Amino acid sequence: MNYKEILENIYQKIAPIENIGKLATYIPELATIDSEKFGVHISTVSNTNFGLGNFQEKFSIQSIAKVLSLCLAYKHLGESIWDRLGVEPSGNSFNSLIQLETDNGIPRNPFINAGAIVIADILISSLVNPKEDLLNFIKSLSKNKDINYSAKIAASEKSVGYRNVALCNFIKSYGNIYNDPEVVLDFYFDLCSLELTCEQLSELFFFLANNGKTRQEEQILTKSQSKRINALMQTCGFYDESGEFAFKVGLAGKSGVGGGIIAIHPNQYAIAVWSPKLNKKGNSYRGMRFLEEFTTLSEESIF
Repeated sequence: MNYKEILENIYQKIAPIENIGKLATYIPELATIDSEKFGVHISTVSNTNFGLGNFQEKFSIQSIAKVLSLCLAYKHLGESIWDRLGVEPSGNSFNSLIQLETDNGIPRNPFINAGAIVIADILISSLVNPKEDLLNFIKSLSKNKDINYSAKIAASEKSVGYRNVALCNFIKSYGNIYNDPEVVLDFYFDLCSLELTCEQLSELFFFLANNGKTRQEEQILTKSQSKRINALMQTCGFYDESGEFAFKVGLAGKSGVGGGIIAIHPNQYAIAVWSPKLNKKGNSYRGMRFLEEFTTLSEESIF
């Protein structure tokens, strides 16, 4: 498969089209991003690494980081994490309070805000230095030390994070948050502020395309755990547009309101796309278009 040629053809097709959508202006720091930025990078099992556009420019990965915190919790605690959250698509907005009451404080899945907050609580209870340990875990996966939280973005999110504060306290009222909500939320806001490039992101997620192993053959997750993370990304990774992504693209993946998308084809590749303008569901407009064209032209999806 000539991925380089396919990516170049699609990039040239998508880049000039009308860039529909809006920036995530409800987070003040994200409202300042150049909306015309557009990058893509692929990392394949067959050692093809190729990028286009702004693929070496850092951006806020936002909810994509929820996959990484989940992987670290899964690695340390195994199946016990599923006692505190579910694995079903939510069908509601990513910050819904209604569903939590129906489900007695058990988040529907780890990728909605409530689920990621519970994972943050799990890591705080399980690790000595959760922020540092998570960062080191991420750096070890990408073999890149130039990755960090953004204090500016974390502060920006915290300044408007009233719904997340409500979610955390609501879950606490059901006994599914064990630590101080302020400590949990501080970790959660830092988690969402992580900044990476498309190149770093595709290399970082390579292990999920390689049965849980890095390029250096380090086993991060078991093959079964890797399969389950990919399954969750497939069914829950795009808010309430996950079905649409499965239908049109046919890959496991996760999006973030910073305009990034990571997509996985097990045993083939990890591909990262970044374009900041979001559609009505909160996913990158050009990113979604790009990946649909990519699996159509390559005739490769997980189905």
